[in-house]
Amino acid sequence: MSTRTERVTVADGGFDLPVWLPESGSGPGLVLIQEIFGLDDYLKSVAADLAKLGYVVAVPELFWRFEPKWSSAHDEAGIAASMAVVGKFDFGLGLADVLATADLLRGLPEVKGGVGVFGFCLGGSLAFSAAAEGSPDTAVSFYGSTVPDTIGALDRVTCPIQFHFGGQDPYIAREGVKRVEEAVAGHEGAEIHVQEEAGHAFHNHVAAIFYDAPAAEAAWSLTESFLARTLPV
Repeated sequence: MSTRTERVTVADGGFDLPVWLPESGSGPGLVLIQEIFGLDDYLKSVAADLAKLGYVVAVPELFWRFEPKWSSAHDEAGIAASMAVVGKFDFGLGLADVLATADLLRGLPEVKGGVGVFGFCLGGSLAFSAAAEGSPDTAVSFYGSTVPDTIGALDRVTCPIQFHFGGQDPYIAREGVKRVEEAVAGHEGAEIHVQEEAGHAFHNHVAAIFYDAPAAEAAWSLTESFLARTLPV
């Protein structure tokens, strides 16, 4: 596995794009979309894990317009600081960055096959929106907080999509997750998995206040199987 940096240009500027290449040197592309904590050690580890599976992984920097290179700790102070930063975030511009990253990936010589979107938390919301507004070949959304209130957009999603939630998430009510379950039941190609005993950000092994190892392992196994079916290497 190796890494390099590309450059994404959008209407109001541009940002550096770190790219992880699989050991084979080529494979399908995945846009990996950050949590509020930025491009931290956790997200880098996820990018590496996906590259080990054979994907070309790119991580757009969502806060480049106002907090370039943002990364925070995963304690209470870091959460508060990250929440303040995300308060400045324009979701529409961030979505444009994600879609521009997907377009760039499709043009890389190392990308063989389709391009998917994959996000956690804020990134989970953006992955769902990218699936609705763009044309990825697959999508994975982990605990996107805006998903329950925007699930009507599922009608516009034409690619396979997988949702993950924690049943004890204090930021996403179980009622909201139920709405997603109901919508998914009537949408071909969509699936949802709820780790009933887990809270928010249960896959983030760097954040001790969130991490739930059994839930993380179960959800990751489901994700690997889903990607193998919908974006085969």
